Amino acid sequence: MYKLKHSKSISKRFKVTVTGKILRRKASRSHLLQKKSTKRKRRLRHISLVNVNDIKFY
Repeated sequence: MYKLKHSKSISKRFKVTVTGKILRRKASRSHLLQKKSTKRKRRLRHISLVNVNDIKFY
């Protein structure tokens, strides 16, 4: 049987905390930043949690 692999892109985008919660970075922060306000860009800096309803449990 072949070696099972896990998604490297997912492991780079998300981090799991000790309690099992999943951290993510916010979208819309990579380009077109001139038209966005400073307040909006500052809010996008912070790391947030993935919603419980979006996590797929097995």
